[in-house]
Amino acid sequence: MASRVVVDTNVLVGAVLSASASDNREVVRRCLNRRVQPIIGVALFHEYEELFERPEPLRRSPLTAPERQELFEAFLSVCEWVRVYYLWRPNLPDEADNHLIELAIAGGADVIITNNIRDVGLGELKFPGLGIVTPKQFLQTH
Repeated sequence: MASRVVVDTNVLVGAVLSASASDNREVVRRCLNRRVQPIIGVALFHEYEELFERPEPLRRSPLTAPERQELFEAFLSVCEWVRVYYLWRPNLPDEADNHLIELAIAGGADVIITNNIRDVGLGELKFPGLGIVTPKQFLQTH
């Protein structure tokens, strides 16, 4: 059974922005190859969508706009949609990151993969069995 993961926006966008972000790209590749099962909810979907629509941060991407859109759609096609019915707030120092914890708990995720483990891992509430790891850490253990 494939690990259930929440892929933070910074990992997906990092994979699109830089050819040197090999760990981010490998996480996305494993999702696309169905070696891991990414889960998504309303808040994360809107965060992804909003970032993919902004031209400024994606200008540095080696991918063209149509290629980025194709990758985004392919990624979404392998995600499992999860409804979040209970909000665990306040939990994290950055309110904007709470939806990641909520999605992970609602979807039974094994890990949240993020390049921001410092903030995402500082929650007041601890959830045994939910790992918060960088792409590199995830690839070393899965």
